[in-house]
Amino acid sequence: MLLPLLGAAPSEAGPTAPLQEAFAAAAAAYDVPQSVLLGVSYLQSRWDEHGGAASVSGGYGPMHLTDARAALASAPHHSEGTEDPRGDSARPPLHPAAPISQDTELPVRLETLTKAAELTGLSAEELRTDPAANVAGGAALLAAAQEELGEPPSDDPARWYGAVARFSGADDSATAATYADDVFDVIRTGKERLTDAGQRVSLAARPDLAPETGQLARAGLRGAAAAGTECPATVSCEWIPAPYEEFGEGDYGNHDKGQRPASQSIEYIVVHDTEGAWEGVLDMVQDPTYVSWQYSLRSTDGHIAQHVKAKDVAWHAGNWFVNAKSIGLEHEGFLASPDAWYTEAMYRSSARLVKYLAKKYDIPLDRQHILGHDTVPGTTTATVPGMHTDPGPYWDWRHYFSLLGRPFGPTARPGSGVVTILPHYATNRPEFTGCASAGTPCAVHGSSAVRLYTGPGEEYPLVKDIGLRPGGGDSTTGVNDIGSRVSTGQQYAVAERRGDWTAIWYLGQKAWFKNTKKAPTAVPAKGLVITPKEGLDSVPVYGRAYPEASAYPAGVPVQAVSPLSYKLPKGQRYVVGDKLPGQYYYAVTFATDAHRVVTGEDLYYQIQYGHRVAFVRAADVTVSSVR
Repeated sequence: MLLPLLGAAPSEAGPTAPLQEAFAAAAAAYDVPQSVLLGVSYLQSRWDEHGGAASVSGGYGPMHLTDARAALASAPHHSEGTEDPRGDSARPPLHPAAPISQDTELPVRLETLTKAAELTGLSAEELRTDPAANVAGGAALLAAAQEELGEPPSDDPARWYGAVARFSGADDSATAATYADDVFDVIRTGKERLTDAGQRVSLAARPDLAPETGQLARAGLRGAAAAGTECPATVSCEWIPAPYEEFGEGDYGNHDKGQRPASQSIEYIVVHDTEGAWEGVLDMVQDPTYVSWQYSLRSTDGHIAQHVKAKDVAWHAGNWFVNAKSIGLEHEGFLASPDAWYTEAMYRSSARLVKYLAKKYDIPLDRQHILGHDTVPGTTTATVPGMHTDPGPYWDWRHYFSLLGRPFGPTARPGSGVVTILPHYATNRPEFTGCASAGTPCAVHGSSAVRLYTGPGEEYPLVKDIGLRPGGGDSTTGVNDIGSRVSTGQQYAVAERRGDWTAIWYLGQKAWFKNTKKAPTAVPAKGLVITPKEGLDSVPVYGRAYPEASAYPAGVPVQAVSPLSYKLPKGQRYVVGDKLPGQYYYAVTFATDAHRVVTGEDLYYQIQYGHRVAFVRAADVTVSSVR
C-alpha cells in the first residue's frame, strides 16, 4: 500500500477522506505547507490514529503529540521473571533489581501535547482522541517552531527544514537532522496508504525538493556524541558506555570483553523491547551491577545509543550461546500494551542499524538470524519456563522486514511442503489476555502472531508446550504465553492440509492454523528441512550448540550437552536456519587472560522448532530440500 505518487490527486476517485481534509484545513489555518504536515505525520505514525491510544513513549494520534504522564510503565523486563540474562550456568544466576524510578522530570519531547493545547486552545482530551484536533495541534507546533527560528511562514516546503528538525523533540543536531532528512525523503518520494481507520491518505511526490538544511545551525541544538560508535551514517548514534567494572568479591559487570568476530562469529541480532522509558533504560545499562545490550533505540525520533562494542559480549538474551554470538537491540516499548505502538521513526532507524550490522558481520536477514527475544531458546529444561517473551505479538515483523529490504512473500508454488507465516498485520487480530491484569482481554489490535490448534478448527484445544508446562498443562491466550503460536516470517514444514486449515510440525506435534484463500496467514516457501535419520524413533533437541567434552582444554570446565524436554520424532520435518559447530565461550572472570573460545568437532543444525528456535546434532538427522 506504500506507493510513490506522480500527481497531486489521490489515486482513487470519490470523496476525500476526513483525515486528508483535516491535514488541508490545519495547513491553511496555521500557514504550514500541507506536504510538510503530511510528511511529519507519516514519519510519526504512518497517518494511523490508533483509536486514541498512546504510543510506547506516550504519543497520541497521527501527529504523535506526547503526553507521557498518561502512558509511562515500569518493571524493566530484565528485572522481571526468572530468566538469567547472561544464561550461563558457569556463573551464579543474575537477577538484577530495577534501579530506577519513573517519578522523574520528563524531557520536553515527551510533553508536546501540553504545548499544543496552549497554542490551539483545544483540550488535552480532544488532542488525544480527535484526529482532526491532533493534526491541528501538530500544525500549531510546526508553526511555533518556524517562528522560534525567526523564519516567516512560507508555502515552500524547503523553508521548513529547521522547524521539522525542532518538531522531532531531539536535543542534538544529529538526531534532529536524521529525522528531518527522513521527513523530506517522504515528501520527495510521495506516499499513499490506507490507514488503520480505513481512510486513504495521499501525499504527492516532490522529487526535486531541496530543503534548506542550513537552518539547522540556528536551531540551538547540541552536537551528538558520535565518537566511538559502530553505526551507519544514516542514523543518529551516540556512545553511552556500559561499564566493565569489578565490584564485590569476584563480581563484575555488566558484560564480557571479547574479540568477535575474530574469536567467534556473530550470527544473530536479537530484538528486545525495554519495558521501560528511555531515561531509565539508560540509567540501568550504566549500572555495573545490572545487565547490558549493545544498542538502545528511542521511540520518539529513532535516536540510537550504543553501550557495548560489537566485539564484546553483552548479557541480554538469557542464553549464553546466543549472547556469545549475537548483538542485542533494545527498543523503547512495552510488550503487554497492544496499543502502545512503535513509531515509524524507530522502525526505520532500527532497520538501518540492522542492515548495517548484517552486512558487516554477514548475518542473514531472516527470522532465524534476526531473532526476537521471544524466539531465543532456554538453555536447559529448567530454564525454558522463565525465558522472556518480548517484543511480543504486537511487533510488526512484516513491516520491519520490508524496511530491511527483505519483504516476506511466496518463494515456491502453491502446495509446497514449507510455508512462511505471513498474516496481514492490521486485520490479523487474535484474542489475547493478560495485558492489564491476569485473564482480562487485551485491546483488539493487529498482530504478527497466528494461533495453533490440535485439530483443523477453533473448537479444538490449543497445542501444548511441555517445556513451558512440564506437567502437561494447557496453553492459554495469555499475551506472554508463546506455547501455541507462530509469528510472521517464521517457516515450518507442512504436515497436512484440510480445507481452510494447514497443519505444520511444531514442538514434536501436528499443529493447525486457519489459512484461507481469501485471508491467507501463510504463503508457500522452499528451503532445507531435517528429519531423524533412518532407524531413529526420535532425536534430542537442544537449547544451545555446545561442544563435545573432548574439545575442552585444561582449565576450562566441560559444559553439559544437555537436551531439553522436547523430542523430534521420526517422520516429522523442521526447517533449517543454519549449520554451525558446537562452541562455548568461557568467560567467568574480570581478567580476560583466562577467557577461551572452545570449538568442537560436532556440528549442529539450528531449526525452527516451536515459537523459539532450537538445535539438533547434525549426526542425528538427515537433510533434504523442499521446493
